[in-house]
Amino acid sequence: MDNTKDYIIDEAFKLFLNHSYEAVSISEISKAIGFTKGALYHHFKNKEELFKSVVDKYLVIPEVIADTDTISLYEFINLSITHTEKTIRTLFSSSMVYSPINYISLFTDAFRHYPGYAESKGTFINNEIEKTQKVLENAIRTGEIKNDVNPSLIATNFFSIDMGFAGNMVRNNSPEEAIALLKEQTWEFYKLLKKQ
Repeated sequence: MDNTKDYIIDEAFKLFLNHSYEAVSISEISKAIGFTKGALYHHFKNKEELFKSVVDKYLVIPEVIADTDTISLYEFINLSITHTEKTIRTLFSSSMVYSPINYISLFTDAFRHYPGYAESKGTFINNEIEKTQKVLENAIRTGEIKNDVNPSLIATNFFSIDMGFAGNMVRNNSPEEAIALLKEQTWEFYKLLKKQ
């Protein structure tokens, strides 16, 4: 049963990624997997439930785990970049070839068609910004960075650089180039914050 559900989720993922939530019908999913609609409904009560399962499997963005009381900003940036790189490589790990815009569209569909997704991601983002702010506050206390900066705004700026990653992927159509640019942008920002 689990293998069958996973198979359905995997095939539905390809359809949702190539088209959109609205454009993919239950009939098309049934045809793609070689099941009748009745057999499909045996595993998922509707398209929304199947879509949620696709999102839960393929659009996972784990939090950065760090001891914010002891980690330096330099170490935190290294950890965050490594974490982002691993997450992106996981998202793009399939042998299928998809444009980054496909993934961005799928994320957009998740915000629109997955009840509670926007709220949970908003909470996730706020938690990551707060974590970064705490690291920045510690970096000010230890003298790692200048003390005349606003940790809350700077934490939001770090998040904005991360969000710009999606635009860079679309612009360059390359996760590799977007990762390289993210590294350059983040370290350049760090240099501006460093105590001289």
